[in-house]
Amino acid sequence: MSKVMLARRRTLPGFGLTMGYSVFYLSLVVLIPLAALLFNSTGLTWATMIEVATNPRVLASFQVSFLTAGAAALIDLVLGLLLAWVLVRYEFPGKRLFDAVIDLPFALPTAVAGVALTAIYAGNGWIGQFVEPLGIKLAYSQAGITLALMFIGIPFVVRTVQPVLEELEAEVEEAAATLGAGRWRIFRTILLPDLIPPLLTGFALAFARGIGEYGSVVFISGNMPMKTEIAPLLIMAKLEQFDYAGATAVALLLLLVSFILLLIINSLQRWSRKAGRA
Repeated sequence: MSKVMLARRRTLPGFGLTMGYSVFYLSLVVLIPLAALLFNSTGLTWATMIEVATNPRVLASFQVSFLTAGAAALIDLVLGLLLAWVLVRYEFPGKRLFDAVIDLPFALPTAVAGVALTAIYAGNGWIGQFVEPLGIKLAYSQAGITLALMFIGIPFVVRTVQPVLEELEAEVEEAAATLGAGRWRIFRTILLPDLIPPLLTGFALAFARGIGEYGSVVFISGNMPMKTEIAPLLIMAKLEQFDYAGATAVALLLLLVSFILLLIINSLQRWSRKAGRA
């Protein structure tokens, strides 16, 4: 076999076949369900959409969902960077176990996580019994929702930042330190430009997961309308009431707002990458 034929040979099949399989599975998992949602919305009128969009209960549920998901993703941004830094830059006993525990929210059923978090942060829980007398209510509040979303979102930040930190050369930081640069200046000028894209990616993933999360939140939130009711729970409530048009309208609004926010985050990510290359 000639060198030219070896060069043309690929481990995977050609572009046409692999692209066809990719589009096929993407359609099954993403495109067809979204198309079904849009198809079911054909019976909706603009009057119904406007009525649902301006309903105080719907607006309150959107506010709770987006505020708690955004707050949890921002906190995970800081905690995830610290956890990834510890895992990459230090050696300590039990490191592999510590690394495996971070992925636990991926494997743990969300309902189990919700029950466990409620048992811990409720008024008679391990932590709740100490903080509630101080006037800090964690369970059945937006703070509890944020804690639940932090739990399920932290692996996204750690796993996106960790590979980038592993590729960064510590010698560059040491050279900057020998030239008199302080820790903050080293972090700001050397590390941060390379860390911004994965941090934005981790934030976007944690934020998107938090918006659509249901299982781990439904127990600890208390499900109080206008206070701790999240948008996915409102969709379930409308489905249980056989209000399919209202449930579809809320789902479409949630999809639209989520898509716009993720588009903004992805645009910032591309801009940060271009700025870093420049």
